[in-house]
Amino acid sequence: MKKSYWKSVVFGGLLLVATACGSEDTSSEADNGAAAEDGERESYVVATDNAYVPFEFLDEETGELVGFDIDLMTAIAEEAGFDIEFEAMEFDGIVAGIGSGRFDIGIAGMTITEERKENIDFSQPYYDAGLIVAVHADNDEINSVDDLDGKVVATRTGSTSETYIRENTGGTPEAFPQITEAYQNVIQGRADAVIYDIPNVQYYASTEGGGQLKTVGEALTGEEYGIAFPKGSELRDIADEALTTLKENGTYAELYEKWFGERPDGM
Repeated sequence: MKKSYWKSVVFGGLLLVATACGSEDTSSEADNGAAAEDGERESYVVATDNAYVPFEFLDEETGELVGFDIDLMTAIAEEAGFDIEFEAMEFDGIVAGIGSGRFDIGIAGMTITEERKENIDFSQPYYDAGLIVAVHADNDEINSVDDLDGKVVATRTGSTSETYIRENTGGTPEAFPQITEAYQNVIQGRADAVIYDIPNVQYYASTEGGGQLKTVGEALTGEEYGIAFPKGSELRDIADEALTTLKENGTYAELYEKWFGERPDGM
């Protein structure tokens, strides 16, 4: 069993406390399952984002992490019989943290890509997503991705959309640590457009965007989100089995409807 220490992380004046695993292993079988040999439940550190609505974000009233990913990971842990502690950080640090083994699990609306699979393992897909272009509501010049040549296109640092802009458009990418910064740059006229994940763009446009942001054109890619684990982690199979059970017993569909307003196709 791994020794643990308490680590506090501050975001926007709010103190988040999580356990993180130390480097010393007190057992040769530390990662051989969710249940400890003495009958106690194992506890794992889950790296996540804190500003990706509606998947994971801070509730302004309570200061707690909420969202679809938070509820889903909590349900997976309960089904599998282990405990979890969330540690929130900027998105681009999650992949590196999982790859280095600093964290046991990562869930943050993370697209499964071949490049990422070189350093980390993924669960089965748990959400179908894609990218979309959004512009200021008054912009009539940009109507699709084909109109981005020579334009400044905002997005989030380390995201698949940043790579997409570089490789598939004639626009100049401008990446920010938080996607809300990218949206605000478009609204305030400092960027011409934003490319990002469809559910997040739509959610922001209908809430905080206040009608000042609109999507244009078709979905650009078909992407799937997965839960991340260090390479070779046996915890991946344990979580996968739990996720399959949640899909079969209706829990997944209930959580999906709670956060997206509709049940997933075929459920």
